[in-house]
Amino acid sequence: MESVWIGLMGMVLSYALGSLSFAVMISRLMGLADPRSFGSKNPGATNVLRSGSKLAAILTLVLDALKGVVAVFAAFYAVQHWSLSNAWVAWFGLAAFFGHLYPVFFKFKGGKGVATAAGVIFALQPVLGLATMASFAIVLFFSRMVSLASMVAAVFAPAYLLLGNGVAWREPAQAAAALFVMAAFLIWRHRANIDRMLKGEESRLGSPKR
Repeated sequence: MESVWIGLMGMVLSYALGSLSFAVMISRLMGLADPRSFGSKNPGATNVLRSGSKLAAILTLVLDALKGVVAVFAAFYAVQHWSLSNAWVAWFGLAAFFGHLYPVFFKFKGGKGVATAAGVIFALQPVLGLATMASFAIVLFFSRMVSLASMVAAVFAPAYLLLGNGVAWREPAQAAAALFVMAAFLIWRHRANIDRMLKGEESRLGSPKR
């Protein structure tokens, strides 16, 4: 029972970590406009880039990804030192992902979760992260749509995990379940992008801005 409480507390802390909206925080520190007030109004690295600051966008991307990495590494530590089941690792990462989507510190209005999901996937297993990133790169190369590449990569991640027999993961079913949930919510958060794709209006890399 003690391990369950430790696991639940870890998920709460992971959610709190995920709730740190670095897009908003960095924009404030650098004197930039609130990313929720312009462009797609999404507090993420892509929208921060629209403010004109590449440094702010890079910092946002890196820190958002680190939220997922730290949550998973903290779970690995808990598994080793407090006898938690390995299944908790994926759920810690999922909690951080939900924190990014629905941050308690920012009125539950968060980003789309791409960077945080990537951090979780790479931290779970670097080989899985590389395979997922390769899928992202291939789709991006042919479509030039970051949103489409992100959604396809998110769907492929749990599939790769299962096809690779867990990629050295001891409990692949639990990890795959967490990744499927992340993929579903990531696609849901991209529903406006999907609508633009169907209308042929989604922006592409290298194309003139509308």
